Amino acid sequence: QVQLVESGGGLVQAGGSLRLSCAASGRTFSRYALGWFRQAPGKEREFVAVIYWTGATYYAASVKGRFTISRDNAKNTVYLQMDSLKPEDTAIYYCASGGSFSPRIEDYDYWGQGTQITVSS
Repeated sequence: QVQLVESGGGLVQAGGSLRLSCAASGRTFSRYALGWFRQAPGKEREFVAVIYWTGATYYAASVKGRFTISRDNAKNTVYLQMDSLKPEDTAIYYCASGGSFSPRIEDYDYWGQGTQITVSS
């Protein structure tokens, strides 16, 4: 059974930093894309960042330069380092696994349960 479990969420002041982790099991994730998405209250889920098994990365314009995605294939874990956080980054953050290096939600077939990030002004 494939499982993705996020951790590291919480409350932080604007300008602060948080690091999210997503531990994966049940699949050989070293050959898949691992992505982060977020969903703010009343809004649709949106792409944040993705890292492919090759190490290639791609970011949404809204987070580029502030967020860094990385992965440890030996630990089947993907990370999202979030710096210079803004109130508009407040959302539930989800990690996901898929076969394509893609920002599209429909290209991901396994999802974590999500972790809440709240950035206060």
